[in-house]
Amino acid sequence: MVNQPVSDPVTDSVKDSAQQTDHPREAGPRPGEIVRSLAFYAAFYGATVVLLFVAVGAMALGGDRYKGVVRIWSTWHRACARVLLGITADTGPFAAQGGVLYAIKHESFFEAIELPHLFPEPAIFAKEQLLRIPIWGAIGTRYGLIAVDRARGASALRAMLAEARRWTADGRPLVIFPEGTRVRHGTQPALQAGFAGLYKMLGLPVIPVAVDSGPLYHHLWKRSGTIRYRFGEVIPPGLPRYEMEARVHTAINALNAIHAGSPSA
Repeated sequence: MVNQPVSDPVTDSVKDSAQQTDHPREAGPRPGEIVRSLAFYAAFYGATVVLLFVAVGAMALGGDRYKGVVRIWSTWHRACARVLLGITADTGPFAAQGGVLYAIKHESFFEAIELPHLFPEPAIFAKEQLLRIPIWGAIGTRYGLIAVDRARGASALRAMLAEARRWTADGRPLVIFPEGTRVRHGTQPALQAGFAGLYKMLGLPVIPVAVDSGPLYHHLWKRSGTIRYRFGEVIPPGLPRYEMEARVHTAINALNAIHAGSPSA
């Protein structure tokens, strides 16, 4: 489940460079990377502020108009990444499905922002602190973010189950980051215990998804290239915990080289 500690992108960039074999790079950013990244920040985050207020206005009018604004925001991010950063996304062959639980590797904000673009109105497990952000939190709650609050233990799990069942009853897919936080490319931490609980009690099939966004996107100065998604085979409900976790863990790490190290944001 999502739990994203504050990190220093500059420090993480230096650490990552020593461990990334899929996308080798020189020690420091190129001038072009700095220029492209600054243009991306201005274009994407500037539009984000505007779209927040557009979404609030759409919510005030009633209905589901605000959902279209959320999708525009996600699609705008994809366009900014492609045009300004030179980052393309390769999803491979896949067709989005409702009524399933997508378990996705989490290496950067790229895949988190992409979710409304990739899936039809996904309901997303997100750390509870995100829902406290003014305006953004209200929109996220209305859209379908499901608060994850580990401090509350069993009561939080019951609340998450109730919310998840409400959204899946409408045919919407669920999305979770089962490692619980962003992790450095190449590391393979254990899955969070709460993921197995959700799998058992929701009774939904799981589709694991590998992604390798970290080497390109999780830097202050972002790099051009292709971020790959790989959708694994559907894992049916009702499997023993050890079997389900082993299959998910293997599948979400399919694009990652094995490195020593611990998770980092």
